[in-house]
Amino acid sequence: MSERLLDCRGLPCPQPVLQCKACLEEPDPPETFTVLVDNEAAKENVSRFLSRQRFLARVEDAGGGLYRVIASRGEEGGRAQPSVAAAPAAAKTEPAALQTLVFIASDTVGRGDEELGGKLMLNFLSTLPELGESLWRIILLNAGVKLAVEGSACLEKLQALAASGVSILVCGTCLDHFGLLEQKRVGETTNMLDVVTSMQLADKVIRV
Repeated sequence: MSERLLDCRGLPCPQPVLQCKACLEEPDPPETFTVLVDNEAAKENVSRFLSRQRFLARVEDAGGGLYRVIASRGEEGGRAQPSVAAAPAAAKTEPAALQTLVFIASDTVGRGDEELGGKLMLNFLSTLPELGESLWRIILLNAGVKLAVEGSACLEKLQALAASGVSILVCGTCLDHFGLLEQKRVGETTNMLDVVTSMQLADKVIRV
């Protein structure tokens, strides 16, 4: 099959990833194709998705905020694998415990006083290990992504949770919006497809 070009310029998250997914799920998927994206978040999400699908993803900076993600089938080959959302954290073993997902969309808890809200968030993350084996995944969206970046008072707590086997997903579009893609220090940059799938797979969702 001839090389394919997926023009994903101007598409919001998770459309670039979904277009790649649809391409790979065709009856005769291409061995090599190029994805055009026009922002850092899309570049990161597409590259990570393709890597999980056993593709080699090479990124070229075309200038003006445009990137070419050139995908070629890796040596292992094979069909597309499940998204990151479908894979439980490495520390979880059979028989599986209930999967609790913590959905954090702010860098504070509650409203009224930002300083107090920041302290409450730190206390909340410090207490999450009390959930035990049921704590499966933490998703950071909107201002919640600020918790995962360099200089965050909560960064050490999140790193400890990740080290214990808790999966942490950090919204790439949100990081890009706040100009924080390069400052992320914990978790996997992700997209809305993995967020939605995670919510579907979770036995319980805690929203903060």
